[in-house]
Amino acid sequence: MKGKNRNNDDPNSLVNGAEPFFRTSVGGWERRDWFSVAGVDYTAVLCLSYWSRQNKTSWRGLAVGWSLPSSWIPARTRAGPTKICFLLLRSSAVSLELDPVPAIASANEAAWRWWNYVSFYWSISFTNWTLGSTMIGIGLNWWQSIVVIFVSQVISSAAMAFNSRAASVYHLGFPCVGRSVFGMWGSYYFVGARAVLAIVWFAIQMDFGAEYMYNILRAIFGHHYTDIPNHIPTNAGITTQKMLAFFLCWLVHLPFCHFRPYQLRKFFIFKTFISLPAMFGLFIFAMANTKGQLGTMYAAESRSTTQTAWMIIAGINSGLGNTATLITNQPDYCRWTRTRNAPLWTQLLSNPIAVTLSASLGILATAAINNKYGTDIWNQWDMMEFILNHYWSGTTRFAVFLVAFAWLVQILGTNIAANMISFGADSSMLFPRFINMRRGQYIVQILAWAVVPWEILRSATKFEDFLSGYALFMGAVVAIMVCEYFCFAKGNIFLSSLYDGTKLNKNYRYHGGWNIQAVIAYIIAIALPFPGFVGSLGANVSTTATRMGDLGWILSFVTAFVMYYAICSFWPTENHKLIKKQGLTWEQTAKDMDLQEFYLNGAGVAGVDEPVAAHQQVVVEKGVKDV
Repeated sequence: MKGKNRNNDDPNSLVNGAEPFFRTSVGGWERRDWFSVAGVDYTAVLCLSYWSRQNKTSWRGLAVGWSLPSSWIPARTRAGPTKICFLLLRSSAVSLELDPVPAIASANEAAWRWWNYVSFYWSISFTNWTLGSTMIGIGLNWWQSIVVIFVSQVISSAAMAFNSRAASVYHLGFPCVGRSVFGMWGSYYFVGARAVLAIVWFAIQMDFGAEYMYNILRAIFGHHYTDIPNHIPTNAGITTQKMLAFFLCWLVHLPFCHFRPYQLRKFFIFKTFISLPAMFGLFIFAMANTKGQLGTMYAAESRSTTQTAWMIIAGINSGLGNTATLITNQPDYCRWTRTRNAPLWTQLLSNPIAVTLSASLGILATAAINNKYGTDIWNQWDMMEFILNHYWSGTTRFAVFLVAFAWLVQILGTNIAANMISFGADSSMLFPRFINMRRGQYIVQILAWAVVPWEILRSATKFEDFLSGYALFMGAVVAIMVCEYFCFAKGNIFLSSLYDGTKLNKNYRYHGGWNIQAVIAYIIAIALPFPGFVGSLGANVSTTATRMGDLGWILSFVTAFVMYYAICSFWPTENHKLIKKQGLTWEQTAKDMDLQEFYLNGAGVAGVDEPVAAHQQVVVEKGVKDV
């Protein structure tokens, strides 16, 4: 295909017949196809984005493994070899979704400010009404449960803060941060494991949302809804009414698959504002109805100091496990920040207060109701069902509708943050040719039906224990990521190497694409609490194994951190050697380069002796089609 030759110095012109590329919704460009220049056929992946800075239009281009004609490069930037070699053709190294946010986003998109993070963390954390039931089940009394929850969330927030730093500085999501730690191929395991977990948890959260939808439909339609005949077999674990509620909840989630994280700032603010009155309203009703009489049903039994200590440790670990997904997913949220410290102090303050407050309200409200009526209610939807059964009136129905709607929005926000975003990011790395974040979110929406969550919750109670215990696997991952960034990389990440799957990658190629040191530390870390984890699923294990399992997340995190530090101290990776050889100081690669011009000047590339064309300007004409 031939086109007009235009002035190469004109940033708005076509160059040597190159066709216009498709414009994406985030201001980027992408086309994967055959093209011809001067009669020579090429196949490559080209991703281009642009931004305006001080009234100057800059362009950056990515291509793969081909020597492109020098005429493709404007004369004023033409220098050095034009071979582009740091990306793999049609591999998971190439995806617009994996780029640092400033390279693919306009100024408005990387615009999460501190108040956005306050609303985000508060809205996600203020959903732990039932966390107290876990603590009571361990054997703690109500005030011990509240103290343990607060302590666990202080530790959790500290882990979140450490794990968010790399994303806040370099604007990278979890898959790319994982590449820098576990290697170009090693990261596949950890990204894939997180994606599978996101699918299952998304479906289960959807089922919880269906319970609130059931409350809403009953409050609106009364017996006209509950009298719907059941046409589903009893052994299916769900009725026609509940299936309708699940389908409507699924429809509520569907439109949000179209949005990327930076487009949901106002939604999380809305979620925060409606969750507070809903939760306090349910709490006030319980206190007013029971005159605040909690009774003695949640008073702890007399136990030895040792037994109490182990119950407290188990409670802290359970609280950490409750937020393990949130800790792991920090890079996917914090990459959108406008300032580096915005996610730091907001989560340190918001998360402990929000989780402790919501769990405390749940403990006190349910204790009062259960004490007065002799029930054993812990879930919010069961309490609202109880209220409708005992106080049926127009006013009550309207109040239940409002509260149930607010809780449904809470479930929606939790599913978006913990599962939809993470699966979208992971799938865009695993299958970059076919899936971006938006398509990934639609896929997990469809897969929710395949999981059949109502069957899991009905017939496999140990499966929930498995999902909760899965936190120990994530604790080891976070520990290694934190240790690598703060202790060995010294806050330095070489962005171009994150997209180089070839053997020329001196930073993150490691051993055949795997960071063996990280793998060894990970295996050792999960091996210690694993027998106790198996025991929680019903296997017969020793008391020692059970106690190590109670340590779960804490034990795996500490062990992984210590082992990785010890191994790399005696056996450093090639990346560690390069950093030491170059004498890089704390986050020097971030200080030395402007991320918005990273692809233009080639800064921060370790071990590269020659300039490459990926760091020069490639000019194409603007396109208009949204992918």
